[in-house]
Amino acid sequence: MDKQKILVVDDDKAILFSMSKLLEYEGFEVWKAQDGIEALNLLTESTPDLIILDIMMPKLDGISALMKIRETSHIPVIILSAKSEDSDKVYGLSMGADDYICKPYNPAELGARVKALLRRYKAWNTDERQKNKERLINGGLVLDTVAKQLFVDGQETKLTATEYKIVQLFMNNPGRVYSAEEIYERVWNEHADYTVENTVMVHIRRIRQKIEIDSKNPKYIKVVWGIGYKMEKFERKN
Repeated sequence: MDKQKILVVDDDKAILFSMSKLLEYEGFEVWKAQDGIEALNLLTESTPDLIILDIMMPKLDGISALMKIRETSHIPVIILSAKSEDSDKVYGLSMGADDYICKPYNPAELGARVKALLRRYKAWNTDERQKNKERLINGGLVLDTVAKQLFVDGQETKLTATEYKIVQLFMNNPGRVYSAEEIYERVWNEHADYTVENTVMVHIRRIRQKIEIDSKNPKYIKVVWGIGYKMEKFERKN
């Protein structure tokens, strides 16, 4: 089993050494950095399971490094703060830190906090993976496949059962082109003939009216002339 990796960032070499030895004794693999820039450079190469980040450092302080980390990652972060720096602790937590340790730190407390935060993060990640299986997301569209609800830019949009099935078909494979006949057979579960094109077209038009800002110039569901329809693929919104 691979060891969990912890990045320790502190410009005090004595603290960096003692904390690294303690965490290694607890069974972790430890990476070390002496300022925020060095830490960010390490993060471009690989991702640890947790970061312990001092606030007061040269070149790039801990708060600035934390803000950079939070632009792209939810990795758990513990900030190190002197007991007199309550305002820094509060600010660090508000900027996205998950916990803090006061200097001078208690070795037993440090180990306990690291393990507790890793457990919470693992549970959160498991929950998120389960949620992602239950939600289809494409741009501003979120389809909850358990509650059978569609949200457009955060607002619930009512669909009929047939409209829901069509949207789900598209959102399962954004970018894929479906002919009208294939849509009909997959959604209606009936053999399609040449007469089904109008039926599918009417339902597509109704869906566009519900999910598009301008249904005449659709962003999501596009016609591929002579072939069928597809849903454009978009990056997930934050």
